[in-house]
Amino acid sequence: MKSTRENLGNIVYSCYAQMSRQGEHFVSDHVLSYQVAGNLILNDGFNECISESGSIRFLKRNQLLKFTKQPPPNEEFQSLSIYLDQQILKDVSLEYGLVSEKKRQDRSLLFLEADLQIKMFMDSLLMYQLSGKLSDPRLAELKIKEVILLLLQQDPELKDVLFDFNEPGKIDIEAFMNKNYHFNVNLDRFAYLTGRSLATFKRDFEKVFGLTPGKWLLQKRLQEAHYLLEKGKMASDIYLDLGFEDLSHFSFAFKKLYGLSPSKIIST
Repeated sequence: MKSTRENLGNIVYSCYAQMSRQGEHFVSDHVLSYQVAGNLILNDGFNECISESGSIRFLKRNQLLKFTKQPPPNEEFQSLSIYLDQQILKDVSLEYGLVSEKKRQDRSLLFLEADLQIKMFMDSLLMYQLSGKLSDPRLAELKIKEVILLLLQQDPELKDVLFDFNEPGKIDIEAFMNKNYHFNVNLDRFAYLTGRSLATFKRDFEKVFGLTPGKWLLQKRLQEAHYLLEKGKMASDIYLDLGFEDLSHFSFAFKKLYGLSPSKIIST
């Protein structure tokens, strides 16, 4: 069975037959997702959450996540996601006079309580998708506006999240990098998420860590790798989790720093 990912604008249907698909993702827009079948494991660097079949999750924008998609035995992983981009939220804000009044410090991942209306909406949206009805962008836009209003009915204060159009403010670069060093993203993404231009990010980074971002990231990732290898982990099991693109690059960098290949650390 092949894997599919149907992207109909801001509504995306995913279907995978593989046992698992691991990766990482920058969540640039708020996302409402319906887990149709299988499990999705999400990790933000500190916490791991499992989204099980039938659950509905809301991901806040501007965050980094690692994910593992697990299909049910002999079946397919299926999910339906609605991306609530800034433009459609601004349109809804103007149309209905909805504004953010305060900063909400919610967790980055919210599981919605069992709400019959939202569950029925997601089931109907899935039927629209499977029948090809959502190829009409006018209908897709109406359905997205509908679910925004349903979300606000369930949690009126969610407007303080949905209609907060501010970009990330300047935050503690040391705490942020120690949490997120293992995400394999460009420096400009790290800069944006810490509320800085790339030039300011590099300057502030060297003041705090005494190294360039590139050197510090490589050193930090390899130090963590050394620790995990001593604990009995295999190089093939950890290199992706630590932000390396391939095993050969990881092994080369590790040997250059420590003078030994990863396999030698395991055997000592």
